[in-house]
Amino acid sequence: MIFNFSFKLIASRGCRFSLAKTYRAVSSASVDVLWQKIINLADVSWHPLLTSTNVPKGLIAKPGLIYQEVTRLIPIPVRVFVERVRPGELFSVRLIAIPGIEKRVTYQVESTVCGTYVSYSVTLRGWLSPFVWWMIRPYEARVAAELAHAAEQLTMNN
Repeated sequence: MIFNFSFKLIASRGCRFSLAKTYRAVSSASVDVLWQKIINLADVSWHPLLTSTNVPKGLIAKPGLIYQEVTRLIPIPVRVFVERVRPGELFSVRLIAIPGIEKRVTYQVESTVCGTYVSYSVTLRGWLSPFVWWMIRPYEARVAAELAHAAEQLTMNN
């Protein structure tokens, strides 16, 4: 497991904050298996922070798709907007839960000689971001590793 920490806290006038962090993990699963786990928005059982989504099984993530997900911390649906999708490479979404916080999440997958790397980047913006980051940080730190583990389990079972 490899962690790449790029933590930034930027405070500008007006109490606007931005927090960014990237986590990486290596997996023995192929890029295709990892990619299928990422874009299967109906199955978030591997995600340490999410419990469910309202996405029907079989729906393929496309830019512009809006759906809801429910977190383990607060059972309130959060609206999610799919921003970018580059098949087999990159998946980016923006979450808008409450006023004062915006969260952007990006998954990247790349194949190397050492295995398949999955990168999970999270950016929080807004005046509530320091408080929200304090609450979700332990969960966010596990996302890349849990994704890699779930993909490896899927590979072993097939």
